[in-house]
Amino acid sequence: MTTPTLRVKALRENAILPAYGSAYAAGADLCACIEEPWAFQPGETRLVPTGLAVEIPAGYAGLIYARSGLAAKRGLAPANKVGVVDADYRGEVMVALHNHSNTAQEIQPGERVAQLVVTPFLQVSYEWSGALEDTARGAGGFGSTGR
Repeated sequence: MTTPTLRVKALRENAILPAYGSAYAAGADLCACIEEPWAFQPGETRLVPTGLAVEIPAGYAGLIYARSGLAAKRGLAPANKVGVVDADYRGEVMVALHNHSNTAQEIQPGERVAQLVVTPFLQVSYEWSGALEDTARGAGGFGSTGR
């Protein structure tokens, strides 16, 4: 299988090309493109620049997820849970990093702050309908599957 190539443009001199941390990693690390350490107070959200613009192919989206270690150990994760980079966006990729912990946290220049997963998606058309097809689950919501 041929590995597709994603075109990336450096917007700042100290930008770091996204890279995978292991052979089978789904997400490529995004690094903070900042000149000095940034402090995050408890409950604070800041837009962290990556210094990168990307060319996501049509029919795909770039999804920005938390780095599990950063989120679990320090409480730093995307404020919007999952950021979306659309195929037609050519501006700087930013990470809305939020401090979910009760203590101040700091990130360093070049620190890995999130991960980018490029994935296909379906864009559908929507229409009103008076009825939907029945299923065994029906309108059962959270916890309705008994697990």
